Amino acid sequence: MNTPALMILGTASHAGKSLVTAGLGRIFSDDGLNVAPFKAQNMSLNSAATPDGREIGRAQALQAEACRVMPKAEMNPVLIKPSSDTGSQVILLGRVWGQVTASDYFEHRTEDLFPAVLESYRSLAAEHELILLEGAGSPAEINLREHDIVNMRMAHAAEAACILVGDIDRGGVFASLLGTMELLSPEDRARIRGFAINKFRGDLSLLLPGIETIERRMGIPCAGVIPYLRDHGLEEEDGVAIEDRRTPDRLWWEPRGPDGPLRVGVIAFPHMANFTDFDALAMESSVSLAFLEAARDVELCDVLILPGSKQTLDDLAWLRNRGFVDRIAAHPGVLIGICGGFQMMGRAIEDPLGVENAGLARTTAGLGLLPVRTVMRAEKTVRRAAGTAEGWGAPQFTGYEIHMGETVYGAGCAPFAHILREGDAAPVADGATAGAGRIWGTYVHGIFDDDTFRHAFLDAARRDCGLPPAPEYRPVTGQREARIDRWAAHLRQALDMNLIRGWIGVRA
Repeated sequence: MNTPALMILGTASHAGKSLVTAGLGRIFSDDGLNVAPFKAQNMSLNSAATPDGREIGRAQALQAEACRVMPKAEMNPVLIKPSSDTGSQVILLGRVWGQVTASDYFEHRTEDLFPAVLESYRSLAAEHELILLEGAGSPAEINLREHDIVNMRMAHAAEAACILVGDIDRGGVFASLLGTMELLSPEDRARIRGFAINKFRGDLSLLLPGIETIERRMGIPCAGVIPYLRDHGLEEEDGVAIEDRRTPDRLWWEPRGPDGPLRVGVIAFPHMANFTDFDALAMESSVSLAFLEAARDVELCDVLILPGSKQTLDDLAWLRNRGFVDRIAAHPGVLIGICGGFQMMGRAIEDPLGVENAGLARTTAGLGLLPVRTVMRAEKTVRRAAGTAEGWGAPQFTGYEIHMGETVYGAGCAPFAHILREGDAAPVADGATAGAGRIWGTYVHGIFDDDTFRHAFLDAARRDCGLPPAPEYRPVTGQREARIDRWAAHLRQALDMNLIRGWIGVRA
């Protein structure tokens, strides 16, 4: 393949591959190159909808945005969405391909899928001047090497130069860098041209002797040390990031004064999907957002959110087993359901085809907070949408739908909003509302990303909870381009871009 390619590998998950790829995409785009991202296989519950109604990893959507190109299914041809510890739904080119066990996938299915991966890469390479490939996990997972389609096998197919990123924030960065190289075959090691150390804090002079030693041991140069950047405001790709998120124990241990922040609690389902739906809320100075795993913390919330779920029926059972149901029903504040959370808030969820349970049909009573019921369907709805909420002065919003179910409205049920799906001629009802607007649900992910909607919602929520108006609101969406530019500038300063350009044969 003749198109220049750079692959960003990591010593482990959450080393920063996704954001480094996004930042490099903006740098090369700023330099005048027509660049696009590519990740052959992504395992994530954090996904996004493309303009033509396909589903890809959320990280590739961000990377496309950073590259200033439209996201498309070929940028992430295989998306794996875990449904249990051993099973996953496989999305191929944006459509549901099947349900597989981990062993069946890695031992058999990868070979079935790799031709589509290669074809996707070739189509992107034909349209762009540079492809930035992202690896997955670590390329040194020797137990998976034989059937790997996302790391070194793809690097060889793309004839890509590779940079290895290590995360110093979690410790052991030199051991992880050297250990990764030692476990690779000589053929694979030859593809790795250099390394970078990510998330560094402290005195760089104390790190330099270690860098010099590891350069000699590995036989490749250090392309840069990337300082830790606080509050970059760009969504994380990996579920590992949830470990770093805020909890009530960390945030809400002190009594709140009358002018305190609005406390927003998001229930941390075991199969929570699209956790980045709430990043914009968390960035508001008038909001204190935490993820809840204990039912007792519900009473601390002003606003309680049931987020999206990959396994809605299982997570509903988890709510019951953990003692959440009675506390949710008694919650006096604002109650919200997003996608799967919205489905749970209805009267029932019916799964006649066993979509979520390996073909076994079941029906489960919902929380009964909204006069709707949901019927699971085999075909997944994946659409971008724009809508207008029915309350709070009818604020408009944009977002996307990704769900398996179809919701049936009960008599007299008021929709939360009306949305126009991309490609449709007329708007349709979305979600439902009850309790004079205090309880509501929607299928639209990313609804809080819209500044106009989020600010109108927060005004209403603070008023409903007896709090004074917020002193300020932040233009999170309006500043998104500036946040991407800030991250790119941070990377440009930290990395030896001339060295990296030399690896792939492109000029500034």
